[in-house]
Amino acid sequence: MKKIKYLSFALFAALSLVSCESDLETAPTNQANEEEVFKTADNAETVINGTWAKFNDDGTTYANIGYSTVLRTSDAMGSDVAVLTNKYGFPNAYAFTDLVNNTGSRPLFIWSLLYSTINNMNNVIARIDATEGSQEKKNQVKGQAKTLRAFCYLNLASFYQFSYLKDKTALTAPIYTEPTTTNSKPNKRASLEEIYTLIKSDLTDADQLLQNYTRNNKDKIDKAVVNGLLARTYLNTGEWAKAATAAKAARAGYPLMTAEKYKEGFNDISNGEWIWGHGQTQEQSSESYAFHFLDVSSSGSYYYSFMADPYFKDLFDTNDIRYSLFSWDGLPGREGLLRYAKFKFKANLIADIVYMRAAEMYLIEAEAEARNGNITNAVAVLNELKSARNANLYIGSLTQENVVKEVLIERRKELFGEGFSLSDIIRTQGTVVRKPYTNSIGQAIQVQITTPDGTVKSVNGRGHTIYAFPDQSAFAPNSRYYLFSIPQKEVENNPNL
Repeated sequence: MKKIKYLSFALFAALSLVSCESDLETAPTNQANEEEVFKTADNAETVINGTWAKFNDDGTTYANIGYSTVLRTSDAMGSDVAVLTNKYGFPNAYAFTDLVNNTGSRPLFIWSLLYSTINNMNNVIARIDATEGSQEKKNQVKGQAKTLRAFCYLNLASFYQFSYLKDKTALTAPIYTEPTTTNSKPNKRASLEEIYTLIKSDLTDADQLLQNYTRNNKDKIDKAVVNGLLARTYLNTGEWAKAATAAKAARAGYPLMTAEKYKEGFNDISNGEWIWGHGQTQEQSSESYAFHFLDVSSSGSYYYSFMADPYFKDLFDTNDIRYSLFSWDGLPGREGLLRYAKFKFKANLIADIVYMRAAEMYLIEAEAEARNGNITNAVAVLNELKSARNANLYIGSLTQENVVKEVLIERRKELFGEGFSLSDIIRTQGTVVRKPYTNSIGQAIQVQITTPDGTVKSVNGRGHTIYAFPDQSAFAPNSRYYLFSIPQKEVENNPNL
């Protein structure tokens, strides 16, 4: 494709799951003409529904299924997931050779996914006011479109440049707020400041537009989702008071799940703690493929490649309900790997995908309060979450540095596998930490496993296999290897970058 057409798929491709050259096949449905789609507000909503389906379920390979690709990649590039490098899907992301390679298929897929969604939302935003229908319906459609556009730009800001707090003038990715065609002039890269200004504007507008809207399922965007995205945005830009306020508003009405509920597998959008997600059915379950990487304990899980770093287990109190989810693998070829059974398929091998939970909002509120100097408030919020997980309450040092450190550790523990590892490393200007699972003199640490025949034996515990960047330099903050690259095709077709 040439110029802007490559950057943004045609609008009505989003109204169906369009088949593509891949090892996946999806059957296209009838596509409506443009005039008919934007005749009424109800019809215009089908653009959002179709885009959401494509955003989540379309893919080029079994390892590139919708937005889950971004989440899995983020965790594979972090510290706590020990990816099995002999398994399909994410070994190159784990090795930091995937996203830095702008000729690869994954950078192209993610970039195209985000910008095709942005272009479809630009069409909705530009045309919704002229459609037939009630003002309330128009507000709902526009509010959801602005939120989804902001969400895509938030991902661009989070993964394609270093932290806003490092350099808000850093050039990142182009901004498009009007519908594009093959004849449109492609834009230059915008700064982080410009992108975040648009994100905040869109989300602030959406908060007002959706004030009277009540959704019928958690795939839909409502004020809670908007506030959750505002909380993430303000955390990224260092607006601590606003982040805490938005996070508190987002989690209202979404109580923390019980300790026992935590063990059920993170597979059901009806979970009272989930604020936003993507539900799966037996007939429409493409994004459930993502669970084959996360589920390391169910017999039907095929890839089971996102094992846990053995040192990650040591962060948990033994009485913490999450600690009970760890076990050393004893299956042939997997002996000594650490399972973390947070994610488990439903019986029919489908699973809903979580995008936002109340627990994340507690953690944003706690971190923002701590960074804003409100230490007592921060610890109180943090301990609400710890208490719900049966973990020991924080009673340590009340210095800002130590409380922030404790909250960041709790983020790693609570949000494992939900896509926050790399974005948190970039946001906090932190670094990946991976080390061999050995004792102080370099000997492999022995762990107890149970083999399929019931035999208990000791074997070497196995953790990470990659301990440095591809150029053999040590892991460090603000490395170019953390950033997603703009695909080569976009570089070639957009001379204004």
